[in-house]
Amino acid sequence: MIKVITYGSYDLLHYGHIRLLERAKALGDYLIVGVTSDDYDKTRGKINLQQSLMERVEAVKATGIADKIIIEEYEGQKIDDIKKYNVDIFTVGSDWTGYFDYLKSYCKVVYLQRTEGVSSSKIREEKRTVRLGLLGDSGFLNKVWKESKMVNGLHVNALCSNELEVMDKEARKNISIISSNYDMVLENVDAIYIRSLPKCHYEDIKKALNKGKHVLCESPMTLSRIQSEELLKLAKEKNLILMEAVKTAYATAYTRLLLLIEAGKIGNVISIDSTCTSIRNKENLKEWNSIYEWGPTALLPILQLFGTREKEVRIATHFQDGVNDSFTKMDFVFDNAVGTIKIGDGFKAEGELIISGSKGYIYVPAPWWKTDYFEVRYENPANNRRYFYQLDGEGIRYELVAFVRAVESGKYRPNISEDVTLKISEIMEKFEKRDNIVLL
Repeated sequence: MIKVITYGSYDLLHYGHIRLLERAKALGDYLIVGVTSDDYDKTRGKINLQQSLMERVEAVKATGIADKIIIEEYEGQKIDDIKKYNVDIFTVGSDWTGYFDYLKSYCKVVYLQRTEGVSSSKIREEKRTVRLGLLGDSGFLNKVWKESKMVNGLHVNALCSNELEVMDKEARKNISIISSNYDMVLENVDAIYIRSLPKCHYEDIKKALNKGKHVLCESPMTLSRIQSEELLKLAKEKNLILMEAVKTAYATAYTRLLLLIEAGKIGNVISIDSTCTSIRNKENLKEWNSIYEWGPTALLPILQLFGTREKEVRIATHFQDGVNDSFTKMDFVFDNAVGTIKIGDGFKAEGELIISGSKGYIYVPAPWWKTDYFEVRYENPANNRRYFYQLDGEGIRYELVAFVRAVESGKYRPNISEDVTLKISEIMEKFEKRDNIVLL
């Protein structure tokens, strides 16, 4: 019996895929098909898949061509699979010609000519192209623009800013519409990414929604719970996507961390300590106070793991000039747990995340908000486990993919629940009103 093996994502399975599988099967007697997992595809730069792993596996299974289907999960697995299944022939499309020649030491390698004019990327591109506008005067928009290029079917075609110099020359050269007129920009986009000052978010979001545009807004969404509730309701009434942007929520390591905790890996979570700091000059502080810059990110694990119904919140802060907070510490007391965040732009501390449980604890090293690695630690060090997940673009590209998928499908499945969004706005409002805040 001659065994053949091939691999692919098989996203939006099409005629080209089927022809390739048929020709692969014809090379031998038994065909093994490896379907790449979502996480592994991310490491290869494929972050725009439209279907889940199980949907793609079922699609391949439905063809009836594969004798066995396996999941490809890590670099180097092809060699392991060839040895494990005693494979005689490895085959893949001709667009990979030469790339897998190293496998010739283990089996015969055959590159098959692909079907001309058919590809999942082309289908995805034709299926949707979301025109995205950028709003704000922050240099952070450069990162959004660069990361948008990694997302198939998303095109940044407009910029609304009063300070065009914050954008790189390359960005200004490639963005077709650049103006300080927000109304004009909205007329030429399908969606808008908002990075204006938090005090402007409410009006900026409301205007976009009323013009029928989807919105991805940097957190905090607004500085008032009531305002955020109003906007979320308006978005639903108009069948539009309104999504809060906290890039950490879309980082693979962070989402896997939450799943491990949910599975009881460290028992009942009792305490969370979250620290986010940086030292910025006064010019940068004009953009965002530290409570806006770091607060939503630092709050994320506490609100997602403990919920939004705390018994008590204590806030202590230091204003370096009477306006900008250089340091803020918040202590949350829940029924059976406590959480602490330390944030600031005027001091430096180890930006780590420690989640303590009844069986062990999770340690995420600095800077935890863009980590690709964390540890689960126990009383017996022999049981400790390290987890590694590749992170590209600080999570921004994954956030953009989630937004585009929501826009395309009309289904809002954010990594941040509405309850968390509203609680963040509520805490910001409390801070703005200096409600029960201890001044340092």
